[in-house]
Parts: sequence; C-alpha cells; structure tokens
Amino acid sequence: MLPPDSGLPGVQGVEHAFDPWLKTPPGQYLLAWEQAQLDRVVSNIFGFHAMQFGLPALNALQANRMPHRWLAQDESAAVTSSDKPDATGLQAAGVAAVDLRCHFDALPLASRSLDLAVLPHTLETVRDPHETLREIERVLMPEGRVVITGFNRTSLWGMKQRSRRWRRRLGSDTPLYLPDAGEFIGYRRLRDWLKLLGMDVEGGRFGCYAPAVQSQVWLDRMAWMDKTGDRWWPVFGATYLIVAVKRVRGMRVLGLPKKSYAAQGRAPAVATRLNATDDAFQQKTP
Repeated sequence: MLPPDSGLPGVQGVEHAFDPWLKTPPGQYLLAWEQAQLDRVVSNIFGFHAMQFGLPALNALQANRMPHRWLAQDESAAVTSSDKPDATGLQAAGVAAVDLRCHFDALPLASRSLDLAVLPHTLETVRDPHETLREIERVLMPEGRVVITGFNRTSLWGMKQRSRRWRRRLGSDTPLYLPDAGEFIGYRRLRDWLKLLGMDVEGGRFGCYAPAVQSQVWLDRMAWMDKTGDRWWPVFGATYLIVAVKRVRGMRVLGLPKKSYAAQGRAPAVATRLNATDDAFQQKTP
C-alpha cells in the first residue's frame, strides 16, 4: 500500500525535486494524464528488462508485463530516508522501490541490456541531458524503445513560466508556476536529438490543455479544453509524450545467388590421350 502521508503515488523515503509541485492541483492534473498515457503505451511493449529513470511519484511501469522492472534514481536527487535503496524492483502492490542510484549521464549498465527505458521529465532535471540521452541509446537493445515526457515550451503553462522567470530576473519575488527545474526541451528539438542518435520516433502526443491556473475549481471548469485540444490546438498542450525505437542498421548475409548453385555440379572428365580412332584419323590427314 502507498505511504499514508504522501498524498500521491510515490516512493517511501524518496524526495524528488518535482514532489512539492506535484501535490498542487496542476501537479495532480498532470500526473493523472501522464499516468494514463504511460499505462496505454508501455502495456504493448514486450521484452525482458525495463527501467524507469527518475520521478518516482509516477509509476510508469505498472502496466508493463516484462518480468524484470526497475526504478533508477538520479544521484543528485535528495533522499529523505537514511535507509538504503531496496533492490526488489517495482513491487506488485504498486509501490516502487528504488533499485539504482547513479548519475544518468554515466549509467553503470551494460550496453544493449534494456528493452524499455522510460524518462518521465528526466531530461529536465539531469545535469547533462545530451549525455543522458546518449547513455539511454547505449543501454537499449536493438529495436528497444524509450518513452519520454516533458513540459511543452510553447504551451500556456510554458509561457507563464517564462514570464515569471523574467520578472524574477528583474527583482520580483513572484513564485514560478512550474517546478524550478532545468531548461525545458521543446518537442521538435527532442525529436532532432533522437534522430541524431539514430532513433526513429514512432509517435507522440500532447496533453493538459487547461490554462495555467492554480485552483482545482478552475481546472474542473476548463476540462472541456482537454476534449477539444487534440483537434483544434494539438501542439499547445502543457506536456508531451514521445515514443522512439532504436534502429541498428547493418549488413546481413543472404547466401549465394541461385545461379551459382546451378553452376555447381559434377566437373566433366578431362581426356588425357586420344583414342585409337582419333590416332588413325590424324595419321591419314595430310
């Protein structure tokens, strides 16, 4: 069962940089949408080894059916408990236990060892998002998949975040609307990064079209925007999800052509001397 004092689906004893914001109405609104999308996507991805990197408040692998599923925590994230991370994997009861703590830009995993990697807002909090994505590509198996979620810079939420950051640079004490994380990576920019790594984007989706409000009452009033957002303004959702697959292109030996097989057969016998008839004919020939 979940910790009684957490207020959200999380991990016992682990504090993430997003956790205070995720307890707010907009944070719960975001968690609900991303959890539903991740459950839909990862349930149809098969293999043997899957790992979620960061954001323990979101159990991204609960709908996946791989026999080995783990949760990795960034070494820079704060841990509020003195207990060492448990090594039992994602529990059947729904509580995710941290199996691995490391820097995501230097993963202690063998190359081609994972069939699925999930990065929920991970690239926005790590110290080096470029190198982290390279490490993810390295540890994925050929045809392995990576699922990434992130905040959309061009959404109403992203514009409000940038405006408040601009006010804070001018000396205002206005609180930020979204978590004070690193740079938010745009959807098209992330697609370019994946393409440079030789990964093909299988699909993507935007969500959370409600305006940047803090009240749960106003979020409920604006629920109609989620129903029409995919149709009328699909690229202005507050968050996005991308699914990419690792492609490994190389040569494959197909065997010899069919003509070579037909040419192979019993070699004809070679005559070493002429027979008697040929000798007599050559003697009569002038």
